[in-house]
Amino acid sequence: MLAGGTGGAALAAGIQDIAPDDDLTVIANTADDDEFWGLLVCPDIDAVIYRLAGVFNQKAGYGVEGDTFHVLESLAEAGEETWFHIGDRDFAMHVLRTDMLRRGGTLTAITLALCRRFGIAGRVLPMTDDPVRTRFSTDQGELSFQQYYVRERLQPRLLGVEFAGAKAARPSAEVASTLGEADLVIIGPSNPLISIAPILQLAADLIRPDRTIAVTPIVGGAALKGPTVEMMRALGHDPDPVEVARMYRGVATGFVLDERDRNLAGAIEDLGYRTIIRDTIMRDGGRGLAESVLRLSRA
Repeated sequence: MLAGGTGGAALAAGIQDIAPDDDLTVIANTADDDEFWGLLVCPDIDAVIYRLAGVFNQKAGYGVEGDTFHVLESLAEAGEETWFHIGDRDFAMHVLRTDMLRRGGTLTAITLALCRRFGIAGRVLPMTDDPVRTRFSTDQGELSFQQYYVRERLQPRLLGVEFAGAKAARPSAEVASTLGEADLVIIGPSNPLISIAPILQLAADLIRPDRTIAVTPIVGGAALKGPTVEMMRALGHDPDPVEVARMYRGVATGFVLDERDRNLAGAIEDLGYRTIIRDTIMRDGGRGLAESVLRLSRA
């Protein structure tokens, strides 16, 4: 599974539930990573780990369920800006990761160790051990992902997206071997511009299209979560599944389309895809969608 921290992570949890004997690896986007108070925060990696461990805060859409915010409150009392909300248990994750990096661990090795500590059967891999960071060009200057999405709430006009460091970055040996050996690669229903694009920029040539299925992140002209539609529109893309399918041409040959957009199936099939049409809204923890994706892979 290629995933960001929302739809792709949820689908990974669904696959884990319905196919516990399968060997599941989630390759997570790291371009949204950032540092706060000297700690490396990896939002997409952590969202996947928390979902697979069953502790993700579904209501907030980030962090750990039932978390407290005493550290953040103390930082605010000390005069710090606290627009990026980190719970206490979430802080512990970032402290541990940063300390393990300081002691010489790679992000891949550390992430695998955290999976074991959370009791996860599958693996979560960062897309690379090298630093890659999303940078938004806006009418108010260049912003990081967290500044643009969390602090500014998408208000500045978006002019472009770049992934700083991507040209020099390389996928880890674990990512390369996983993609080479996979019976099935699933491009999760994550934002194609900022969650999936950086992974593909590093690893597209390692993916076999005949073994790869993409799942639409757009249903009826809307994204279930996150700024996918707004970003696509701002950058001149039609915010619909056909445009997403065009983005994945060359890396996938299967496409899962929501039943509300069944009228677009012909246009997607004209791009060379096999399609399956179903309800892609994951009200059941992703289990039903996972069954459909695995059924399409067998077909």
